[in-house]
Amino acid sequence: MGATVRKIFLFDKQISIHLEELAKDTKQSMTALIQELIENRYKDIKSKKRLQVFNSLKGSATGLFVDESIQSIKANREL
Repeated sequence: MGATVRKIFLFDKQISIHLEELAKDTKQSMTALIQELIENRYKDIKSKKRLQVFNSLKGSATGLFVDESIQSIKANREL
């Protein structure tokens, strides 16, 4: 994974218990579990952002001819 960084987090007692239970049930360390949860959440957020950007581009490639159709341009062009 690369370089590691030590961070200190403070959890509510109930969250701490849940974390310990999840780590035990999944047979992962608490660190690995938190890393996995953060990565999954990060990927979800990044995907949603990319989808928003994509949706904002929808329709932007419809062309520069706002008042004319391709058919009318073809019909009116000189041969």
